[in-house]
Amino acid sequence: MATIYDVARAAGVSTTTVSHVLNGTRHVSEETQQRVLEAVKELRFRPNSLARSLVRQETRTIALIVPDNVNPFFAELARGIEDFGFGAGYSVILCNSDRDTNKELAYLDMLISKRVDGIIYMTMSTHLDQLQPLLDNRIPLVTFDREYQGIDAILLDNAQGGYDATQHLISLGHRRIATIGGPDAKTRSHERIRGYERALAEAGLAIDPQLVLAGDWTYESGVVAARQIVELRVPPTAIFACNDMMAIGAMTALREHGLGVPEDMSIVGFDNISLATFLFPPLTTLATPLVEVSQRLCQLLLDRINGQLPAEPHRSTIRGELVRRASTAPVMSS
Repeated sequence: MATIYDVARAAGVSTTTVSHVLNGTRHVSEETQQRVLEAVKELRFRPNSLARSLVRQETRTIALIVPDNVNPFFAELARGIEDFGFGAGYSVILCNSDRDTNKELAYLDMLISKRVDGIIYMTMSTHLDQLQPLLDNRIPLVTFDREYQGIDAILLDNAQGGYDATQHLISLGHRRIATIGGPDAKTRSHERIRGYERALAEAGLAIDPQLVLAGDWTYESGVVAARQIVELRVPPTAIFACNDMMAIGAMTALREHGLGVPEDMSIVGFDNISLATFLFPPLTTLATPLVEVSQRLCQLLLDRINGQLPAEPHRSTIRGELVRRASTAPVMSS
């Protein structure tokens, strides 16, 4: 493997001149520059990226930590971030935490040791303490749908989304509406359920605790919750699931019980993953603009890395939009 010394010898210049040509750190005459580049090509010289990163204090690498890349929501976001980052000249490392705090901490230690330039952090955790090593090492950090003091974030308007999804069902004449939330009561699930409760209250509908069930964002938990719903003495006529995967699970459970969607029960999800359009029937859902979110997350991190933002943390909120499909219909009169 050729070294910088070989290139300098072949071009008849010093190693310092070779470095200036390759890194653009000082003006070099066109003739000298051409000799260096020809020597690089002839010798198939590849600069040591690790050594260059140590000098420049950058690796052109960012990382993304997600709680569950099996969930299409996070898989689609990850793809968008990778595409945007690659287009901006950055490699993207994907880390899947499996909602395991110990695994998450191990990944953070690894990313610090690899000197990544920044991290996009999507986690189920609400504890700032585990992010302290990143702050101590001055690694730029952006979080998604989590708000931590002093840290840049892109947030979803979850409360409004929960309200819009529930209001849609109410507008179709449904008065007994169940909801399947997630396990993290202090964050996304709480806000979406709060929107559900506000829509019911504005319509003069009582909140029945039996109709508020908890899942864990997975398909399987949607199946379990819907099985409980259909066993109620007075079942609802509609379900609002706080993400699409639980909504899809609920649709499966309803079919198991011989119930049609939307003939016997309407269902609304949240996220608008690609799979939602391929279901039978296609799923009505509160759409998160995944392409926009991924681009804004990546751009915000790169702006922070490149020192283009003021010191105070940047926060912005994205509002979703209801996508009406065939999984919802007016309530059937008995």
